[in-house]
Amino acid sequence: MEALASLPDALGIHIDAPSPLLRAATVLLLLIGAASASRPFLSLVRVLLSLFVLPGQSLSKFGPRGSWALITGASDGIGKEYALGLAAKGYNLILVSRTQDKLDTLASDITTKYGPKVSTKTFAMDFSRNLDTDYVGLRKLVNGLDISILINNVGLSHSIPVPFVETPQKEMTDIIMVNCLATLRVTQLITPGMISRKRGLIITMASFGGAFPTPLLATYSGSKAFLQQWSSALGSELEPHGVHVECVQSHLITTAMSKIKRSSALVPNPKQFVRAVLGKIGRSGGAQNISYTSTPYWSHGLMHWFLSSFVGERTKFLVKINRGMHEDIRKRALRKAAREAKNQ
Repeated sequence: MEALASLPDALGIHIDAPSPLLRAATVLLLLIGAASASRPFLSLVRVLLSLFVLPGQSLSKFGPRGSWALITGASDGIGKEYALGLAAKGYNLILVSRTQDKLDTLASDITTKYGPKVSTKTFAMDFSRNLDTDYVGLRKLVNGLDISILINNVGLSHSIPVPFVETPQKEMTDIIMVNCLATLRVTQLITPGMISRKRGLIITMASFGGAFPTPLLATYSGSKAFLQQWSSALGSELEPHGVHVECVQSHLITTAMSKIKRSSALVPNPKQFVRAVLGKIGRSGGAQNISYTSTPYWSHGLMHWFLSSFVGERTKFLVKINRGMHEDIRKRALRKAAREAKNQ
């Protein structure tokens, strides 16, 4: 070893010792490399803790029992489960949806189960019509109420996957009216009261269809991507006022919109999904590190983390896979419609 160390001198080669600046740069590069190499592991730890270990914030932080929760799209599926879940926690309910009979049935069921402990109010409106008179009526209904929780759940998709150029104009317009404009108008109606009380929770239902571009559901996909961007911006605006915004991402759920009836590890039923949402409030960013956003159901969270980390949310590869899947769904739906038409 000593012979090797003295070899440069023997050959007449003079090697200067590394300068402090060079040594510092070397250490910095090594630290950056180590951080980069450990990033996937740390990201996985974060998502596992978020989904399986760390609890969400208590709903009482946003408003006490006996205050009100307003739920749009409340009469079926996920909206109905939000209503039942919040009633069980002692919140009064304002149930908003299109069909009065369904709202009355749900309100009656809640009253039967919880009695005078939980009050309910119902309001029937068709969000796709975007009538000013409906929003005036809703404003009168909520006037003076302590609304501490808003669930923006109402949503609409295409009847079947369809190329954008073949999308019926009414379907296209209805999707934007329901998913985007209705959410904006209801939120703008409710938020000033939350700001004045310096507390509140706004949950807006998004979708993997918006997180990952979805050909043949282009209008729906765009509308849900809008809700993601809007929620992140709104969350930053309202945080100084004590109002928490959470955009909830999800994959498939057994609802009328998805047309899936059997639940599985990747496809929860509405009750399972809502339980996860209400149990993980405030754990936003755990799966995908997007501000004011969460993917709280465990299998959806893991899927979102994997695709975001290793595939990319908007890569051409992923968009192509999504297109092929929905082309197949469209073919099956058209064949089914043809069989039904033939049998009539």
